[in-house]
Amino acid sequence: MDSDLLERLDRFAARTGVTKTSVIAAALEAHLESNDTALDLPFLAVGRSDHGRLSLDGRAIVRREAGQRPGQRPRPEGG
Repeated sequence: MDSDLLERLDRFAARTGVTKTSVIAAALEAHLESNDTALDLPFLAVGRSDHGRLSLDGRAIVRREAGQRPGQRPRPEGG
C-alpha cells in the first residue's frame, strides 16, 4: 500500500478513535456494496403448485429473459 495512504489511514484512525482494521473493513464493505453486480431476476417463486405447468412456464420465462435456449444451462457469471 502507498505510504501516503497508510499515513492518512493512521491519522484518520487516531483522530476518530477507531482501529485501522475497522476503517479498512468499513471501506471494503462500502466498496463491495456499491459495486455489487448481482443479477436482477424478473421474479422469484418458492414452493409447490398444484399446477405443474406453472413451473415449466416460469422456467421458459427465465430462459427467455436470460437469452438462453431450452435445455441450455445458465453459464456461470464471468464465463
